[in-house]
Amino acid sequence: MGEYARSLAIAQAVRRQWPQAGIHFMLSRQAPYAAATPFPATLLDSSPTFHSAAVAESIQTFKPHIVIFDNAGRSAQLRAAYRAGARIIFISSRARQRRKAFRWRWMRLIDEHWIAYPQFIAGRLNFLERFKLDWLRRPALRYLDVILSRAGSAEDSITARLGLGLETYVLVVPGGGTGHPGAGDAAATFLAAAITLVDAGTPTVFVGPTGTADLAGSRLRSFLALPQGDLAQLMSGAQAVVTNGGSTLLQAIACGRACIAVPIAQDQHRRIQRCVDADVAIAVKLDAACIVQAATALLSDESARLALARRASALQLADGIEVALSALTRLMKTVRA
Repeated sequence: MGEYARSLAIAQAVRRQWPQAGIHFMLSRQAPYAAATPFPATLLDSSPTFHSAAVAESIQTFKPHIVIFDNAGRSAQLRAAYRAGARIIFISSRARQRRKAFRWRWMRLIDEHWIAYPQFIAGRLNFLERFKLDWLRRPALRYLDVILSRAGSAEDSITARLGLGLETYVLVVPGGGTGHPGAGDAAATFLAAAITLVDAGTPTVFVGPTGTADLAGSRLRSFLALPQGDLAQLMSGAQAVVTNGGSTLLQAIACGRACIAVPIAQDQHRRIQRCVDADVAIAVKLDAACIVQAATALLSDESARLALARRASALQLADGIEVALSALTRLMKTVRA
C-alpha cells in the first residue's frame, strides 16, 4: 500500500502542476485500491513485477516520457523503458531495493534514484555507493524525506467537521493495504487498542479496516480510508499518533506529533529503531494491551509528549512532493525525442 500511496500522491501533484500530463498506472487487480485508482490503469493478475512482458508492452504502447518504478521492477522492464526513450526513476524504500538500484547495470539505466525515507532512517551513502556514483556520475540521487499532501483551509478541515479540538484526541492508523507475514491481524490489534482507549474516555479516531467489528454505539470515530490531506489534518491536530513503522510514521513526525510506532512488517523494526534513537518516537510491540499502556502513559505525561513533538518538528523533514516535482521538471527538459 505504501508504494501506491506514494505514487498516487506524486501523480496527483503532477496533475496539478501539469494538467495536460498523461498519467498511467500499472497495478495488480488483487490490490484493494486497484478498482478505485483515479487514473487510467492497466490491471494485471498480480504485481507488475511478475509481468515483464505486459509491462514492456504497455510502455511501448503508452510511449511515456518518464517511467517511475516504485520499490519494484525487473531489469527487463527497465530496459524496455530505456528502449522506449523514457527517463527512468527508481524509488527504493527498503535495503534490498536500494542494493538493486546500486547495481552497475541498473545505474546505467536509471536517471534518478529516489530514496523514500530521510537520511537519518535510510542511512547515508556507504563507501561503495559513493564510489559508484562518482565513477558513473549517474543517477541523480535524492532523499524524498516524507510524502505528505497538506490539507486545505482550517474552516473546511476534517477536525472541524468532526468537532475535534486541537490536541484533544488520539489518532490510530494501522496503515498497509494487506496483511504482512506474522502480522496478518495487525489492523484488528490496532482497532482493539483504539476501542479500549475510547472506552476509557480518550477521544480516539481510527483510520483503517474494521473488519467485522460491531462499532454500533461506540464513541470511536472510524474511517476505512481518508484522502491524504484529511489524514494530515488529523495528524496535525492529534495529541498523539499510533501507527506502524512505514510511511505513516514519517508523515506523523513531519506533522510534529508525538508518535507511538508499532512494527507490522520485518523491515519496520530497524526504521522504528532509527526514530527511537532520534528521540522522535516510542516503540511498542504489536499487542493491544501494550499499545494502550504506552498511549495512556504518554497522555498522562504532558512534558514527555510535548518533548517528543518538539523533537519531531525540529527535524524539519523535506516535502517529498516538492522534491519529486523539482526532479520531474528537470527530467522533462532532457527527454529524448
